[in-house]
Amino acid sequence: MDRRQQKTQAAIFQAFTQLLAKRSYSRITVQNIIDSANIGRTTFYAHFKTKDELLQALCAHLLSHIMVSVQDKSHTHGQKAPLSLCRHLLQHLQENDHQVLTLLTCDRSEIFLRYFKHGLKDLFGAQLTVRPPAIASQVPLDLVINHVSSSFVDLVLWWLQGGRVYSPAQLDRYFADLMAPLLSTLPRVKTTEGSVSFPRTDDGI
Repeated sequence: MDRRQQKTQAAIFQAFTQLLAKRSYSRITVQNIIDSANIGRTTFYAHFKTKDELLQALCAHLLSHIMVSVQDKSHTHGQKAPLSLCRHLLQHLQENDHQVLTLLTCDRSEIFLRYFKHGLKDLFGAQLTVRPPAIASQVPLDLVINHVSSSFVDLVLWWLQGGRVYSPAQLDRYFADLMAPLLSTLPRVKTTEGSVSFPRTDDGI
């Protein structure tokens, strides 16, 4: 894709996102997108065959943007992987990704959520495969990765539905507290009552 095509695609993505923020997906027509992006019909169809194809392309594009951003290893925030990634993800969503927030709250959010969770599974999986938690000796690691990814998606949705009243730092702490027992690399120990507890390291993980 040359620079002119990239510029046109960016204009289509922006126009589509702005429309999604104002009306339901079902009420948006291709002509609405064409008018908003100020392009010709032929130009639109040179990039996308349908509105559904545009939505999927936008989801994939935004997910790629997020994943590239969080893979910067300087963003550890004093934590160990994969929890070190979570705060940066949350900050990125709040500060930079209005398009992502629109997709997460529109009436076709399930499409982006599917892409988002898949990306998180790849991201967290790469970290947890290198440093598996202790619980992976008792349950499949894939199940742990799926649970962590699903929990993070639910955290983001809960945050959005609540009006984003909590800061990324607060959400990061809540998520770390919830996930610390699961992601501990220390062995589980039995208490005097016979139940199982997870010892915590000094950094809470």
